[in-house]
Amino acid sequence: MNQDLRRRARIRSLLALGVSATLALTATACGDSGTEAGSEGDGKGKIVFWDNNGGVRTDVWKKIIAEFEKENPDIDVEYVGIPIADVQSKYDTAIQGGGDSLPDVGMVGTAYLANMVAQGALEPVTDRIEDSSLKGKLVKGMVDSVEAAGGQDGELFTVPTSANQGVLWYRTDLFDKAGLEPPTTWENFYKAAEELTDKKNNRFGFTIRGGAGSIAQALEMMYAQSGIDSFWDGDKTTVNAPENVKALEKYAALYNKVTPKADLNNDFTKMVATFTGGEVGMLQHNLGSYTDHVKAFGEEKIDGLPMPPSEDGGPRTMVSNPVDGLGLFKAGKNKAAAWKFIEFAASAEMNSLWNESAGAIPAHTDAADDEWIGKAKPTKTAMESLDDPDTRIVQLPYYLPDWNSISKADTEPNFQKLLLGQMTAKEFADDLAKRLDAAQAEWKEQMG
Repeated sequence: MNQDLRRRARIRSLLALGVSATLALTATACGDSGTEAGSEGDGKGKIVFWDNNGGVRTDVWKKIIAEFEKENPDIDVEYVGIPIADVQSKYDTAIQGGGDSLPDVGMVGTAYLANMVAQGALEPVTDRIEDSSLKGKLVKGMVDSVEAAGGQDGELFTVPTSANQGVLWYRTDLFDKAGLEPPTTWENFYKAAEELTDKKNNRFGFTIRGGAGSIAQALEMMYAQSGIDSFWDGDKTTVNAPENVKALEKYAALYNKVTPKADLNNDFTKMVATFTGGEVGMLQHNLGSYTDHVKAFGEEKIDGLPMPPSEDGGPRTMVSNPVDGLGLFKAGKNKAAAWKFIEFAASAEMNSLWNESAGAIPAHTDAADDEWIGKAKPTKTAMESLDDPDTRIVQLPYYLPDWNSISKADTEPNFQKLLLGQMTAKEFADDLAKRLDAAQAEWKEQMG
């Protein structure tokens, strides 16, 4: 079966599943409180919560749940921790089984949000947010990403809780020693990459991600430099726009010139390890590696900046990073109690507590002034840039069923060819655009 036929089959299967799952989810049995599945309930009793990163985030969630139950003694929250690698299949299996085993509330990331919306599993929460203490208190960039990922304009299917962001990490001690300005502009970035490189002594200005996960990182570098602020121009992607091709050429040309040759096979773990090894001046990665950098160099020798604007003094252009959120499930038997929990967990205090533990960006704007964020300068800067009305967020098409396969297995080998000079930046971008345009056209056709 060729790629187009596989895509058509996958989308038809997803849409058919959405219809059957929606019917099944509305036909599940009554809940403990005596109310039918899908009803508001009486706001009391037991609710079930699924954590999408069980084990890693279990302790902080148990603290939040304990505080919630203290304030709401008539509600009991059952915590279920699911390993992050299993959560999407766990949700899909529960939906396909009719919905009886779905939770009342669950953590849902934008990377798989569209599939769950298409299957009719999640309750819209836009109106609930408007009528709650969360109104006007959620970071704009995260709200926009959740809305875009859901695939239905103007509707939110999760309450955003946290996000990551691409960061340009740099060694302040090496910059100071070389008399270099921080990489707040692309001119400064490329200048530093060259001047910090001394191949004979195994020192490099930058480390590039050439292996698993390379495409998302390349897109961040492309759009940040080009200033193009939309992934689509009508029904065609902007990936292969001339400005993006030019930016990609400059980015790929860094390989084996100001980067180690071994970077060709870097996944994020190897890339971060290359940087923390002490021989590299700059790294582009998200906030998740901050603790690794501090451990390696100390806070005084490391700093992180949002991606520079395409033009000095102009608006900043960033691609959307996956946003985590709290979803309210249609099949829930006590939505009133479930919503109370969501509103509490997404409040400034609890949202700050969770994100301090995770090292991520809080979604609640009132958390911006908390002490821990003030101490974690890159996180504070990232949060401010996401909530800046002048920041442009390029929404990646997470809603496409083929997004993961296109942006990973189908295209990562081509990126390595690009780094090795076996493919031009235009050939790479045109191939990626062809796949994306076909997937978008098929999605729109099937969605009617």
